[in-house]
Amino acid sequence: MKVALAIACVFLGCCSNVVFLELLVKEDPGSGNLITFSQFLFISLEGFIFTSKFGTVKPRIGFKDYMIMVFMFFVASVCNNYAFDFNIPMPLHMIFRAGSLIANMVMGIIILGRKYPPSKYLSVFMITLGIVLCTIVSGRDIKSTQKMAADAVPPTAMENLFWWSLGITLLTVALFISARMGLYQEVLYLKYGKHPKEALYYTHLLPLPFFLTLATNIWDHSVLAVNSDLIEVLGISLPKTVAYLIGNVLSQYMCIASVFVLTTECTSLTVTLVVTLRKFVSLLFSIMYFRNSFSIYHWLGTILVFSGTIIFTEVVSKLRSSLSPQTDDKKVK
Repeated sequence: MKVALAIACVFLGCCSNVVFLELLVKEDPGSGNLITFSQFLFISLEGFIFTSKFGTVKPRIGFKDYMIMVFMFFVASVCNNYAFDFNIPMPLHMIFRAGSLIANMVMGIIILGRKYPPSKYLSVFMITLGIVLCTIVSGRDIKSTQKMAADAVPPTAMENLFWWSLGITLLTVALFISARMGLYQEVLYLKYGKHPKEALYYTHLLPLPFFLTLATNIWDHSVLAVNSDLIEVLGISLPKTVAYLIGNVLSQYMCIASVFVLTTECTSLTVTLVVTLRKFVSLLFSIMYFRNSFSIYHWLGTILVFSGTIIFTEVVSKLRSSLSPQTDDKKVK
């Protein structure tokens, strides 16, 4: 029941998080920094109470080691959420982030000198091809994500292309920084052991001072959020953007906490299957519910990305190997 509940919460938390994120972006495309700060603040408060026990539990990993990881995590998170302000549609954002395996392989080869079997290179080629295809197709019909006043002059096609290119650059930077952070985490875990709850807490707590550099932007979009139209939530009138932000933060925590339970209770195969399926369901929901533009070429790119992911994680071969011991036992008998 614990595993089943965790899987259900992964789908509920992560998929609803994507819904709230898209609602927020449609209301205020520039709210990325506000969203990131709110998520970091909430998870830090939760960690301060339940992980550090109000600061009485000392961390097992040193602060100096954490600060390197914290800086990378902060930059990657800001880049990912800030990209929405640069004409990046939600489906492309999700497909692009699914390409983390590419960045992990490249960084593993460059930094750790790792070598991979041919199937891994094939899968990464498929993922790369899928992302490139979706990016090119999306680049043919770029729409501004900025809210324009009635008397404002709309941006030109070249201006839209420039900001879209900047958004793609931000996503690419975030992709490779996240991959480098993953390798650094491996080194820390080998040195100190695995402490995921602690790492989750400190990677959200320590970057909070960095948000001072974004204080003006966060304040401006907080004012916009508070002054947005009112909606009824459980009988309480709340500004629409504030309600969406609360939903996003709570669902983000549910998503992270549920994945943490899965990693401690299930095999890596189960976690990989659940996370991959969750991404695909989120993408389908975004396309259908929000009626996002999605052509046959987008579908082809999506199939390449998720098929490549399944090949890379060796889901099929692991399923076969998990069944083989039972077959062998029967033969022995």
